[in-house]
Amino acid sequence: MDVHVDNPELERKLSDLAQKTGRAADDLVEDALAGYFEELGTLRSSLDARYDELKTGGVQLIDGEKAFDALKAKSQERRNRTA
Repeated sequence: MDVHVDNPELERKLSDLAQKTGRAADDLVEDALAGYFEELGTLRSSLDARYDELKTGGVQLIDGEKAFDALKAKSQERRNRTA
């Protein structure tokens, strides 16, 4: 695999890691991509499942402002208890 990196800082980091680990930069990039795609697949499955739950009514949406206000109130309540 040929790897072309336009970002000099990223290229330096890749080169340094390859040197420190004794592995080829191509192998490091391949491992990183494999991990990225695995994580992306897991995330996609999780989002699809959550969407299905919303679609079927298994979970309900909440208003963002109300949720934020509830979190602020909860934080303030905790601060008051420790003061």
